[in-house]
Amino acid sequence: MALNIPGLVSLSVFFMLTLAAGIWASWKSKKDQQNRNPTEMAIVGGRNINAFIGLFTATATWVGGAYINGTAEIVYLPSKGLLWVQAPVGFALSLVIGGFFFVNPMRSKNYVTVMDPLQETYGNVMGSLLFIPPLLGEVFWFAAILASLGATMRVILDIGGSLAIIVSACTVILYTLLGGLYSVAYTDVIQLVFITLSLASPWVCIPFALVNSATESIYYTATHQSYQDPWIGKIEKQYLGRWLDDFFYLVLGSIPWQTYFQRVLSAASPGQARLISYLSGLGCFSMAIPSVLIGAVAASTDWNQTSYGLPSPLERGESAMILPLVLHYLCPAYISIAGLGAIAAATMSSADSALLSAGSMFAHNIYRKILRKKATEMEVLWAMRTSMLVFGAGAAGLAFYSSSVYDLWFLSGELVYALLFPQLCCALFIPSTNTYGSAAGFLVGLLLRLLAGEPALSIPPVICYPACSLVNGTYSQLFPFKIFTMLLTLGTIVAVSYLAAVLFQRNLLPRRWDVC
Repeated sequence: MALNIPGLVSLSVFFMLTLAAGIWASWKSKKDQQNRNPTEMAIVGGRNINAFIGLFTATATWVGGAYINGTAEIVYLPSKGLLWVQAPVGFALSLVIGGFFFVNPMRSKNYVTVMDPLQETYGNVMGSLLFIPPLLGEVFWFAAILASLGATMRVILDIGGSLAIIVSACTVILYTLLGGLYSVAYTDVIQLVFITLSLASPWVCIPFALVNSATESIYYTATHQSYQDPWIGKIEKQYLGRWLDDFFYLVLGSIPWQTYFQRVLSAASPGQARLISYLSGLGCFSMAIPSVLIGAVAASTDWNQTSYGLPSPLERGESAMILPLVLHYLCPAYISIAGLGAIAAATMSSADSALLSAGSMFAHNIYRKILRKKATEMEVLWAMRTSMLVFGAGAAGLAFYSSSVYDLWFLSGELVYALLFPQLCCALFIPSTNTYGSAAGFLVGLLLRLLAGEPALSIPPVICYPACSLVNGTYSQLFPFKIFTMLLTLGTIVAVSYLAAVLFQRNLLPRRWDVC
């Protein structure tokens, strides 16, 4: 396939437009910065982001490249199908729960990052330990997003994925360094509009794919076998526990991330923050519909009638690229270019959020509160910029190892769920918990999650939960062990905190040991 010159030009224009918007937002943030804390301006926009911008940036954060690509892939896979597409509902419920329960306690105390209540309750030592899982999660997320974009550009533009990764990373790093949350928020508006117009509009991508001569009616193939099993999918009884485990992981595990709290903490008022959280959940759900339709089209297509030919994407191991493949082979060239723009926009809208979150937590919670307690505001700001440069460069390097990066991202996300979510709940809603309980919960949660194994990383389980089975030489945990680990971590924090408090009150432990 020859180099797609029109596509390359269009994408270059989009990147330049995004960079220009980021630079303009940076100038606007400096103009609005007078008499305000510069670090707070960079991290939470001076708590002055209006509801419209906040809604767009909160929605765009979740509607990333992995979200739209992954949704289409799961619908397409014969072993999964629509019933296994959990992210749209899971993320929507997560944002609603976050707005209902977590926004008020976080916003009322003017916290800046998700780590603030943890450090306030459990101290800097535990805070630095709890910082590690979300940091790894943000860096691996950034790397996985870049890898996804590189693979997409390789399919549609026939350019090296390495070049796409480098250009995307440099663009995101530059405008995020310049303007902080302001640049991220305003570029998110452009990116979300571009996604909507390119991918979701009923007159652009979807109709061309639906009416292609190689595609059978998706209404028929939803429940009838055609070129593969029905795309509606099914949940077999033995996999119900895993389905529920994954669902609750998406709902609850999506809350304790700085990318989420950065948006709601930047709102002008708690009411606005709740409104942003609720409405972005609705936006997140609606933005998955085009991807579902594209996955259904792919499952209903006779690929032998297209220039792609046989074997099918599934048989070639290219199911992860099904969305760009549908755009490229079932739509006219100019439409596939518009779709690529949507994927690039979705990728950048999540990548900049991950980068800003990692830099914010390091500068505010590690550099200012642990390494340099007397640091000036400008020093903290430069520490944030330096850390973003380091994290961004590291993530871009990791993006070249795409398969392992995705697996590491999933594992680090599960560690955030198992370790950080119960710690945050206790810090906000059970103030009697203490450092001893936090340390014990961290240790229990970490051990239980790692000992459960990770098939994608070839880590065998040491703990085989009920219904653990050996499939093709790999152990698979069908028991809902993720939620079990999270609940056990939560119970450990509460129980050990209570036990430690009783022991000190009754002088069974010397007072000098009380570090709480």
